[in-house]
Amino acid sequence: MVKKNKWLTSGRWLHRRAEDVSVAFLGTMFVVFLLQIGFRYFISRPLSWSEEVCLLCWLWGVLWGSGVVLTDEEEIRMDIIYNAVPDKVRRVFKIITSVILVVLLLISLPASWDYVAFMKRERTASLHIPINYLYSVYMIFAVALIVRHCRLVWVTFRGTLPESEPAEEADRA
Repeated sequence: MVKKNKWLTSGRWLHRRAEDVSVAFLGTMFVVFLLQIGFRYFISRPLSWSEEVCLLCWLWGVLWGSGVVLTDEEEIRMDIIYNAVPDKVRRVFKIITSVILVVLLLISLPASWDYVAFMKRERTASLHIPINYLYSVYMIFAVALIVRHCRLVWVTFRGTLPESEPAEEADRA
């Protein structure tokens, strides 16, 4: 019997829960969208809050998904040149782009935090949710990308690029 690494198993479980959060955002957005259609066209009483919920779910779903759920291999890239060069040059490309991204995100963090904190004064029109709650997902997104790309620089520099592992059916629970 093969021993499973506890960190790897825990990481997979956490990744699946992060995917569940993304699915919840998309599902909520879809249900609210259908409610809005029903109320607007069948009952002639449009809902005032549905647009805000859809916007919140879309914003959080996109930034949560791209910051926490997507892996490096799943990101969309313009890779015509990247695929045409040898592996050593690809590693240099990966390190350079990741370092640039980390530096830019680190530079943007203080101003982003100030903006999110400042927006606590404003509230949404219908649900009266503080706007800083809506925009706080950007901080999660930025920190997640910083951590992910620091790790990517480390493993690329060491020459131990992470391999994609096929998901086991037993781990899907």
